[in-house]
Amino acid sequence: MADIPLDPRAIRLDCVAEDRDDAIRQCGETLVSVGAAAEPYIAAMLERERTLSTYVGEGVAIPHGTVKAKEVVHRDAVCVLRFPGGVDWDGEHVNLCVGIAAKGDGHVRLLAELADILMDPDAAEALRETADEAEVLRLLMEGTE
Repeated sequence: MADIPLDPRAIRLDCVAEDRDDAIRQCGETLVSVGAAAEPYIAAMLERERTLSTYVGEGVAIPHGTVKAKEVVHRDAVCVLRFPGGVDWDGEHVNLCVGIAAKGDGHVRLLAELADILMDPDAAEALRETADEAEVLRLLMEGTE
């Protein structure tokens, strides 16, 4: 079973973004709204994207902050934002963003667990396509067992 810290309030499946930065900003705002990080984390997520793309393929991006921003993270958490209309991510089409806030080295574990789930083609497709919050929770909590 995956151990991904996902607050149901951090699942938003009908989002619209003007562009990549708007999508990242929405991820950051979601993480802030559930108490995982302070407001400056949003700028750190945008800064991370300027230095290294968080696009991971198959229509998925995993935006997260810089190492320096760990000081404004209150607890490990993820958010799941689905953009049914898609977002242009530097020429790639993204319709699912899994934002991460992590203290210490928590991001390494979170990225590994997310990679396991997203490497399962059926699970990745289900995450990209579902409009059911309970299905998102099930997919991320059960993992690929």
